[in-house]
Amino acid sequence: MSATPHEEAHAGPIKNPKQLLIAVFLSFVIPVLVIIGLVTIVSSENKPGPGAANPEMAKAQRLQKVGHIEIRDANRPLRGGEAVYNGQCAACHATGAAGAPKFQDVAAWGPRLAQGLETLVHSALAGKGAMAPQGGGDFNDTEIARGVVYMANAAGAKFEEPNPPAAEGAAAEAAAAEAAAPANTAQQGAAAAK
Repeated sequence: MSATPHEEAHAGPIKNPKQLLIAVFLSFVIPVLVIIGLVTIVSSENKPGPGAANPEMAKAQRLQKVGHIEIRDANRPLRGGEAVYNGQCAACHATGAAGAPKFQDVAAWGPRLAQGLETLVHSALAGKGAMAPQGGGDFNDTEIARGVVYMANAAGAKFEEPNPPAAEGAAAEAAAAEAAAPANTAQQGAAAAK
């Protein structure tokens, strides 16, 4: 009787020879597989990717730029309000999608027109409600403002189509030069008379 309790007290998790073979096999195979995996991970840093015969070329492809920067011609003529409306605004304002006031709908545009052109242009450039900001896309800010004027004037406003800022400065300089020209000729005529 004493032999049976003594054997039970020292009994391990392996009860038959099949379990012993599995335990011995796994105790050697698992560490070997882990070591092979670690060596593969550590040494894979210097290996070129599959299909990359030229490691320099593979590295250059991995490091290429992701974005695309479009360079626009700053001297191109500005597009008019109708072209901007057709290219940018008509998708929503022609159908009234997402609560956009429909083109030529005087009732829908009335309260907006009362806010003034500057507020309308700011709303278009910065976005308002469901309308995303329109600035910085295919059209510059002056062209977006022209599109706003086109839609507002179709709904009864009397806004003037904006000119580019550089043209306004050139127009002001030309007006100043014209104003100064008669004064200069008068001074030159007075000097010649003396």
